[in-house]
Amino acid sequence: MAAPAQDARAIIAAVRDGARPSAEALGWFAKGLADGTVSDAQAGAFAMAVLLKGLGEEGRVALTRAMRDSGQVLRWDLPGPVIDKHSTGGVGDCISLLLAPALAACGAYVPMISGRGLGHTGGTLDKLESIPGFRTGLSEDHLRRQMEGVRCAIVSASAEIAPADRRLYAVRDVTATVESIDLITASILSKKLAAGLEALVLDVKCGSGAFMKTRADAETLARALVGTAKGAGCMASALITDMSQPLATAAGNALEVIEVMETLTGTSVNTALWDLTMALGGEALALGGLAADAEDGAGRIAQALENGSAAEWFGRMVAAQGGPADFTDRWPDRLPSAPVIAEIPCPEAGYVASIDGEALGLAVVRLGGGRQREGDRINPSVGLSDLAGIGESIARGDPLALVHAATEAQAEAAIAAVQAAYRLAATAPEEPGLVLQKIT
Repeated sequence: MAAPAQDARAIIAAVRDGARPSAEALGWFAKGLADGTVSDAQAGAFAMAVLLKGLGEEGRVALTRAMRDSGQVLRWDLPGPVIDKHSTGGVGDCISLLLAPALAACGAYVPMISGRGLGHTGGTLDKLESIPGFRTGLSEDHLRRQMEGVRCAIVSASAEIAPADRRLYAVRDVTATVESIDLITASILSKKLAAGLEALVLDVKCGSGAFMKTRADAETLARALVGTAKGAGCMASALITDMSQPLATAAGNALEVIEVMETLTGTSVNTALWDLTMALGGEALALGGLAADAEDGAGRIAQALENGSAAEWFGRMVAAQGGPADFTDRWPDRLPSAPVIAEIPCPEAGYVASIDGEALGLAVVRLGGGRQREGDRINPSVGLSDLAGIGESIARGDPLALVHAATEAQAEAAIAAVQAAYRLAATAPEEPGLVLQKIT
């Protein structure tokens, strides 16, 4: 793959002019991103050229492979399939915390590389770090031992995983090129495939609380992700799922962990979380050969949730990553709580007709539950709970939700933001479905 440094200009010019660079050229460019041979200016020019002209399906696969191979690629020798799930992100989306241990209970191995909050969407790592002592940055030796004994881990990407993506991602953020389907696809899949997966199920969110607001945009991304994953040698399927309202009835790190634990332990089951865990888990088990088909797989996931084995595997994962050994028994005592909890009164009577999910997510960020700038410290206890859902009938003055805040002033600001995010109507709307489409 050796090539002179000035080839970066030739590659950028080719993409700019609508040509398709070879796999070798894209491989060289990814290596240059990782080792600094490609400058920030060249990385930004490349990103803009890809946004405007695209790479085509073959180019997208080649870039994904090249970015995956720019760093360490894990290899496994385990007595079961290595499977994972990726969500494009939404408000109240805590499915990973349910799905990873449920898959482990069904015989799969799940080395889940996850991320932190991005924009208005919460991050899986931030949620888990609300558990005292929980560590998401594991050494490779620790991860391998944990996979052998616990079968699941939810971790941050090490510096050795897809370094080309880390560099290009930072450049995209400041060059208005985040929206490129080709670059989104390569970014997501390069990190996931570097984990050595045999199968991947993708949860592509669609609606007000998602990055993809329209069904058409979500389908375009889902097809790109599935086609590229398969082209790079990983079995994959995608579900397009609804994000016109928060998935959980809570939004905020510790509050979402509470809802996960209530569902895992059966003390108060959230039907949407349960059903989507079944749907995604069924797809994953079928792809990995642990179920005859998705329906059979969904039944196995439901059994793991019902009989408590998913909760047991979750407890093992928490303990293995530094959290309390008794977390599944004592979780109400182990999670932080906010000093100010207040009802958010509904300003008028009616049925909940629509919810601005992005506005709710940003309200949580402003409470301190997310980052407004890189490096901001997160308050794990703040957020929203008991959120009213679409179709719910509410009287004037009844609570739309509860706000959990650090100060009275922050609570008052969140109350106004949540009230503005809800639209009520005199008649009941049609309630949205959960799984909108399957892409294989």
